[in-house]
Amino acid sequence: MNGDGAISSDLLDRMQRWAMLCAAVGIILCVVALVNGTWRGWLVESYLWSYLFFLGLTLGSIAVVMLHNVTGGAWGVVARQFLLSAARLVPLMLVLFIPVLLGMKHLYAWMDPDQVAQDRILQHKSAYLNFWFFFARLLVYFAIWIGLIVLIHTWLVRQDRARDPERARRVQRFSGVGLIVYGLTMTFASVDWVMSLDRHWFSTIFGFLFIVGQTLSTFAFVIVIVAILHARRPLSDLVTRGHFQDLGNLLLTFVILWAYISFSQYLIIWSGNVPEEVTWYTQRMGTATLRALALALILLHFFLPFALLLSRKTKSEIGVLAGVALLVIVMRLVDLFWIVAPSFEHRVAGGGWMVKWTDLAAPLAVGGVWLSLYVWQLRGRPLLLRASPEDLEAAHGHG
Repeated sequence: MNGDGAISSDLLDRMQRWAMLCAAVGIILCVVALVNGTWRGWLVESYLWSYLFFLGLTLGSIAVVMLHNVTGGAWGVVARQFLLSAARLVPLMLVLFIPVLLGMKHLYAWMDPDQVAQDRILQHKSAYLNFWFFFARLLVYFAIWIGLIVLIHTWLVRQDRARDPERARRVQRFSGVGLIVYGLTMTFASVDWVMSLDRHWFSTIFGFLFIVGQTLSTFAFVIVIVAILHARRPLSDLVTRGHFQDLGNLLLTFVILWAYISFSQYLIIWSGNVPEEVTWYTQRMGTATLRALALALILLHFFLPFALLLSRKTKSEIGVLAGVALLVIVMRLVDLFWIVAPSFEHRVAGGGWMVKWTDLAAPLAVGGVWLSLYVWQLRGRPLLLRASPEDLEAAHGHG
């Protein structure tokens, strides 16, 4: 441990090297796909859902930091720097959105004037779904998200230095408003970037489902990172089994919430039996691969984590809890693939195997870049913004 309580570990070095290796392999494979016109379209599709997952970790971290500012709890004292390090990667996610912009004509039917001319619904939506308004909204979303993390980070640092109760209440009030702003912007972003892939489909709770998924991914990621580093100082001096129990309880809560919102959306749409809405689900059951993925989501994204996390023993055993969290992370990737990929008709045409090698290349590239910069953000920073007696007392407690 450094004198200021910073995380300094050879384990972080190894993590960064592995992340950079994954990034290099993924980028090389992506370049191969770009050179080969046959695979270029597949790569754009793979890139979109991969990007959405790591965007979720970034924005979900902002949301969880604000949630902790509002609700409190010792789990946040331990997890805060891990969350802030991810949240500070919002500018990176803006840069990584450039390939999506370059591939928009392939991704979105409303970008094709010929298809718009033949589709009355797309014509009706054209005032909202057009490139320049899409691009303007994109800039607004990222300006707001960057502003949120800059303000939250700055105020947290000042709060820890000043120990001013009034400043703490100000951060709490701002975080409450920030959660609402995050919810609104992410709802519109999910409509722009994902729902508009299916030209006629809509769901009023789709944005909330996306927000819950991002928060769930974030809690799972934090559990895995803390589990990897908990035996190293300074975490070994701070983290107790009680903290893992708290994080496990939060993971369980959002697993249940994700399942509830997902089933509610399905039940409302299926019972309404509106062709434009039901088709979204029939497309995602159209091949044996998709049906297998849907079953895997039911069993491995909800039932198995739910059953395991009900046990206090699971949440007390750090390795077991980390394993459950890692399973949730994998299934979050599967869920985003299941949401995005069937939007492209050639993926489901013929009912064949719809997973391509670009679906490995894209997450390797995006994930490798994201994780290497995440470790860089984490390296050398104090685990507690200021290791005051109050922080240490909270960190050794839980709840």
